[in-house]
Amino acid sequence: MVEWQITEGLTEYDTAVAFMEARAAAIAAGEADELIWLVEHPPLYTAGTSSNPADLVDPDRFPVHETKRGGQYTYHGPGQRVVYVMLDVGRRGRDVRAFVKQLEGWVIATLDAFNVKGEIREGRVGVWVARTDKPRTVTGAAAEDKIAAIGVRLRKWVSFHGISINVDPDLDHFTGIVPCGITEHGVTSLVDLGLPVTMEDLDVALRRTFDEVFGD
Repeated sequence: MVEWQITEGLTEYDTAVAFMEARAAAIAAGEADELIWLVEHPPLYTAGTSSNPADLVDPDRFPVHETKRGGQYTYHGPGQRVVYVMLDVGRRGRDVRAFVKQLEGWVIATLDAFNVKGEIREGRVGVWVARTDKPRTVTGAAAEDKIAAIGVRLRKWVSFHGISINVDPDLDHFTGIVPCGITEHGVTSLVDLGLPVTMEDLDVALRRTFDEVFGD
């Protein structure tokens, strides 16, 4: 059984990490149910295990948190739904690649509920949206913006960290980093795409599509 929890207001990042680590340990020990935890954070940057210090463009703008999740630099802040995923991957097949693909599929299915086509790109983490309304990049590639980031860690086959989806964050806050080390493409949100989606709307879609993708 998967428990769902929504925390109102802004959750401090260190508080969230401590909670996730404790809950993941309890799940691994068979002492707690799996959990999907939906939060928002105050403005901050996180540095994943593959982060390049040069990608921290403005180190004094917001607090920077070193994290042991996979990936590079990301931004979290108000208007962005952070989905912390504490699931027993051991029970779910012990296939990390397949698990990440499920997370990607979950985001794509959720975006589809709002008629947004999310796409995966080889060599580029996260979920992307083609921007036919924008000019091509300097290299001639079609314009694309990132709408969701994915970065997880496993301990004793239990996942933690997870997904962030941009509902209506201040997109200027992303300029203090090179998001996930990618310079050629930008960042977008559901509201930036012209959709009047609320956090509550997204939460409903996440809950419904989770059952479709993960079968719980």
